[in-house]
Amino acid sequence: MWPFSRKCQSKVRLVGKTVVITGANIGIGKESARDLYRRGARVILACRDINKANLAVEDLKKNPPSRPEREQFNGEPGELIVCKLNLCSLASVRECAKLLNDTEPNIHILINNAGVMMCPFAKTEDGYETHLQTNHLGHFLFTLLLLPKIMKSTPARIINVSSLAHSGGDIHFDDINLEKSYAPIKAYSQSKLANVLFTKELDRRLKEAKIEGVNVYSLHPGVISTELGRHLDSAFFPGAQASFKMFSSIFVKSPETGAQTTLHCATSEQAGKESGLYYRECAVTSSSRKSRNLEIARRLWDESVKMVGWTPNDNFMELLTAAARDIAPEK
Repeated sequence: MWPFSRKCQSKVRLVGKTVVITGANIGIGKESARDLYRRGARVILACRDINKANLAVEDLKKNPPSRPEREQFNGEPGELIVCKLNLCSLASVRECAKLLNDTEPNIHILINNAGVMMCPFAKTEDGYETHLQTNHLGHFLFTLLLLPKIMKSTPARIINVSSLAHSGGDIHFDDINLEKSYAPIKAYSQSKLANVLFTKELDRRLKEAKIEGVNVYSLHPGVISTELGRHLDSAFFPGAQASFKMFSSIFVKSPETGAQTTLHCATSEQAGKESGLYYRECAVTSSSRKSRNLEIARRLWDESVKMVGWTPNDNFMELLTAAARDIAPEK
């Protein structure tokens, strides 16, 4: 167990709040859901596998977080809802966003948590590299489709789970799918850099449009013992996953410990005064130099807009209006 992990100190209750968490059936997404549900929130688990999500719901209802006597857990738990979201399918992203827009009066917290790591080269049904679409592009589309609802639910927060791996990443605009020189770590790092750039550019555009009350965060949760590493053997060498598990007790966090920075960004009073920043161990820290490059952030934004089928527009509200038409009922 990593010995220097900080814990979320917020004791806030979330009765009356709605939280959407992608990939909430396992790992830090599941532990984030466990904590926020026990704080009284209505938690929506947006997951690819509905059966696994329903099993997660059973576990979340039966088993509280560690130290359930803590102040934030005093009171009735909230609700747990499951909806299908396959980030490898932009059609699925649109379908899930439409469902949530149609059925949820408010969305107060969006946690873009789902992710893949070290996958062999493959493209999604939309023609994009798996890490890029799952970790970045699907969340980009999901966020913008939900943003009008989030803007009506202020104060609201959007949390993008990135990784320290972003610091070794580049955005390969001339080969965004990395078809010319694919390597799993290269693809993963690119997608995690995209998470931080998206956070900063979304924050900039919200402020430029004078939209108040929506705070945006990116974070490094630490190295977590979850299924994210199931492709390590194919990415590195046979036995890499077993070797990773052997030494993991020294430096790898449990999912509950790894969820703490996510929970800090979701609940902390101090974080509620901050936006556009990068967090590690429940505190603001510096992200990489490339992640702070405004030109790269703008270019990635425009490329992402085009990749989801829209036309780039510097007028943020016009872009959101166009996005809303994407999931509007047919007349």
